[in-house]
Amino acid sequence: MKTFSHQEQFQAALHILRELIDGGYEAFFAGGWVRDYLMGNSKQGDIDIATNATPKVISKLFAHTLSVGEQFGVMVVMHKGIPFEVATFRSDIGIKDGRHPQDVVFTDARTDALRRDFTINGMFYNPFSQEVIDYVGGKEDLGTKIVRAIGNADRRFSEDYLRTLRAVRFAAQLDFSIEENTFRAIKECAPQIRSISPERIFTELDKMLCGPHPHLAIEMLHECGLLGEVLPEVAALAGVEQPPQFHPEGDVFTHTLKALRLLEEPSSPVAWSTLLHDIGKPPTMSITDRIRFNNHHHVGAKMSQEVLRRLRASNHMTETVSSIVGNHMNFMNVRKMRLSTLKKFLARETISEELQLHRVDCLASHGDLSNYHFVKAKLTEFKREQIKPPPFLSGRDLIGLGLEPGPIFGRILERVYDLQLEERIENRQQAVEFVEKRWVMCRGDKK
Repeated sequence: MKTFSHQEQFQAALHILRELIDGGYEAFFAGGWVRDYLMGNSKQGDIDIATNATPKVISKLFAHTLSVGEQFGVMVVMHKGIPFEVATFRSDIGIKDGRHPQDVVFTDARTDALRRDFTINGMFYNPFSQEVIDYVGGKEDLGTKIVRAIGNADRRFSEDYLRTLRAVRFAAQLDFSIEENTFRAIKECAPQIRSISPERIFTELDKMLCGPHPHLAIEMLHECGLLGEVLPEVAALAGVEQPPQFHPEGDVFTHTLKALRLLEEPSSPVAWSTLLHDIGKPPTMSITDRIRFNNHHHVGAKMSQEVLRRLRASNHMTETVSSIVGNHMNFMNVRKMRLSTLKKFLARETISEELQLHRVDCLASHGDLSNYHFVKAKLTEFKREQIKPPPFLSGRDLIGLGLEPGPIFGRILERVYDLQLEERIENRQQAVEFVEKRWVMCRGDKK
């Protein structure tokens, strides 16, 4: 799919706005783009357009439109292959399902602004006059770095409880605070987040974890009670003490927050793996000679699967994160591994993600990166074909040598491949000779 530069999107949006204005209608840029523009953010997101033109008018003014939410006044207008949401100013009537209004009435810009979620998202902008239209005090809240619900906070959240998570995401990513009354309303209605579909919750959490300051997001979720509702396994990490000689930073929750803070533009699997890598510690905690969490990585891998399945994450995401979590303790053994075992370890599909988690895991605790640098060096030293070369022999070769198929085939092929990885068998002929000497001749002797 073709991507467009910010300038191309901006020029296309200007064209749509000019067409609406020349047609005699009021039209502005709206929402998050205005917020980011006023903050000087060079990576502004999609440009949404708000207007008093109705959906029927919009469909007549533009040749390429899609009706994605016409009953709510939302149309998609395509210009030069770039889609833009163009929404009619509206007022919502009633609450149908915790997300959609029972009905809408088309109205003016001021009334439309008052039904939006947060003041910093409720401003309009006229790019031709460079005028900010602010009916909700958004500019002031931007200046004081506050996330504040527009109007009655309880009502804003009851219209869509996902807004509680969005408030936390905006506050964390922008490094803002949440206004006192807005925060109170979030705490009071936190249990209602369970009424929101798991898919929408996952998407919002994913944006938090992959955006700026994920540690602040998780900390805020914990403070307002949302973390225990959407990720109780992570909330359970608070207060779980760790052996100070390995974890001078404190309990497992503190360690997890610190690891999240150290991430650098992570992919979703890396971000989720960092969040979940130690959720197996509470159920495996024991105190013997010291505090121990035996097999917490294996328990955590299974728990990670359960968490992501509950949130309706994709199968690929679920299995990838589970694999990363399940293997994150193996780095402690890399210097002791046989060459064949090390190569198999380095050949894992998720080794790059596992290495990223290992780095922040170490830096968030004891600070020793020696195994991290060892693995990095080995990855550079070994070429890809050396790490995971095609095997010299297959099951068909064993049959050709006169062996009968059975469970022993797997053991033979694994042994030969290990020797190949250890460079003790250097070609196919040596592999054949090894099998003949070790298994074929022995089989003949037994006969």
